[in-house]
Amino acid sequence: MRTDFGYVEEDDLGKPYDVRLLRRLLPFSRPYGRLLIASIGLVIFITLLELSLPYVTKIAIDRYIVPVQSVDGDREKGDIRYYRILLNESGVGQIVEKYPELFEVKEGVAKISFQQLSKLERRDLFRLRQKDIGGIALAAGIFLILIIADFILNFVQVMIMEYTGQQMMHDLRVTLFRHIQSLSVSFFSKNPIGRLVTRVTNDVQNMHELFTSIISFVFKDLFLLAGIAAVLVSISWKLALVSFTVLPVVVYASFNFSGRARKIFRRLRIKVAEINTTFSETISGMRVIQLFGQESENFRKFKQLNHENYLVGMQQIRVFGTFMPFIEFMGVVALAIVILYGGWGVLGEEISLGAMVAFITYMRMFFRPIRDIAEKYNILQNAMASAERLFLVLDTKGRQPRLLTGSGSEEGAGAGGIDGITCVAFDNVYFEYVTGEPVLKAVSFELKAGKTLAIVGPTGSGKTTLIHLLTRFYDPISGTVRINGRDIRTLDTSAFRAKMALVMQEPFLFSGSIRENVIQGNAALSDREMADILEASNCRGFIERQPHGLDAHLSEGGATLSSGERQLVSIARAMARNPELIILDEATSYIDSTTEQQIQEALDNLLSDRTSIVIAHRLSTARNADRIVVLNHGSIIESGTHDELMDSRGFYFRLTQL
Repeated sequence: MRTDFGYVEEDDLGKPYDVRLLRRLLPFSRPYGRLLIASIGLVIFITLLELSLPYVTKIAIDRYIVPVQSVDGDREKGDIRYYRILLNESGVGQIVEKYPELFEVKEGVAKISFQQLSKLERRDLFRLRQKDIGGIALAAGIFLILIIADFILNFVQVMIMEYTGQQMMHDLRVTLFRHIQSLSVSFFSKNPIGRLVTRVTNDVQNMHELFTSIISFVFKDLFLLAGIAAVLVSISWKLALVSFTVLPVVVYASFNFSGRARKIFRRLRIKVAEINTTFSETISGMRVIQLFGQESENFRKFKQLNHENYLVGMQQIRVFGTFMPFIEFMGVVALAIVILYGGWGVLGEEISLGAMVAFITYMRMFFRPIRDIAEKYNILQNAMASAERLFLVLDTKGRQPRLLTGSGSEEGAGAGGIDGITCVAFDNVYFEYVTGEPVLKAVSFELKAGKTLAIVGPTGSGKTTLIHLLTRFYDPISGTVRINGRDIRTLDTSAFRAKMALVMQEPFLFSGSIRENVIQGNAALSDREMADILEASNCRGFIERQPHGLDAHLSEGGATLSSGERQLVSIARAMARNPELIILDEATSYIDSTTEQQIQEALDNLLSDRTSIVIAHRLSTARNADRIVVLNHGSIIESGTHDELMDSRGFYFRLTQL
């Protein structure tokens, strides 16, 4: 699998090889190796059972129905086939005496031509061929037992593979989900939600089809083909070679089909992802679409995308609609060759009638696994197209920043640990999202415990980027972000994030109850502590109005609450963490005056006796900060208290005047 495929664009992937993809899937099968081995053993046994069924038919015909007997040659009469039987067998002598003109007796053996058997009375014929009738009954019993055994073993094998496939699909989805959670924020800014949903749902489901079918594809059908070929050669190598003349054409058609099918399945995966992405964006932006009257235009775009998906689907149908009938046709051609050449062999006594019947049955069986392989190749190609996309995600290297080792381990709570946040500092920090376009330039400041730092500046000056670096969603290009004097890259990210709380301008709530949203990461809260948090965050009033109170269910994003109520819940969530450092991204923006007062009271309770960083879009928010940092074009141009900055009559002063 190539690892240089970009995941941002849904383009063709070059030419990754199926073998490499299958090799990368092997780790997901190792925990279930015993089950797979048991399934393979069952497949081999089932294949042997299926191979034995036509052979039982051959034995029944050649030994009991039309037994192979000696042929006496006569130039005038031609070859005559005789049915021979010992006179000392029960009842044979009486029948011979009853029909002396039909039997020839010599040295204790009676013989009668097969043409003359029809002249015997039905009762006498049954007595004469009693052993043959018993043999036919035995063959039928064996045939029935083999069919029942084949049914039971197939059922067990399917159950084992379904269980194994479900487990492997479960492990793959968990691995994918864990990896996606570990990726950096930049990954999610480049990849739409719908595309990632497609990877975790549709593409993983396609892998389930691969997991449950590949064993049968690799072993059962291939073993069956090899077994049938071996049996055919053992029956009549000449007839086998003649019937195999169609195989080169079948192999060529299969390779031609595989190349065309692979391209189509890739395009199908792309279109499905695009449809999911478009639909997800439509649902998320429905208010904007309806507000600006874009329903018709949005429908036109979706209809066009859906039509493109339909066209690709029709290409798939045309490919399979050509290939499958062609395989059927070649099977009929092979069968015609067997009937023609084999019929001559039966007439010329080169092969028996039973061998001929078995040969026809085996040839019909021979093309059944070829058809199965074609159908499973459909599954394989679909799964390979999905596997390529899944491994693009798993190969993505944009993970969250990891802990650096080798520095700072002697301080604080040990390597990567932290006892508490006593100081936050930026030391000559540079950062850029896009190479050559710096967002922060030489930013330096320090914040002591218990103090409040306000960051102000025009839109695009880099205020939110500072928060991204402090929470270590990104690492600086150069310079250092420090907590307690230590580079945060040497600290356990989870450890210092656990001591922070972020209240964003647009809070995000998860679907679930209000209680579940408040206790995120702190399920040990007592009822008394929860009551105090709801009181301090001003949530009690609107929660009591909910039909189920704290257990009221919220829809996705908390859409059933007003923006102010969502903000109050996010403040309560921050309080539940009991953080040492509070980060506010202008939590009172776009809120009406009454709600803003409630939120401001809740924020005052949250910030009490805590270190805080406040991104202030409204400069009134920054007035009471212990220190104000003014950003412009990514650089700190002013710093001081509100009064100091107003007295200097610089950039901050002009902002307040505006």
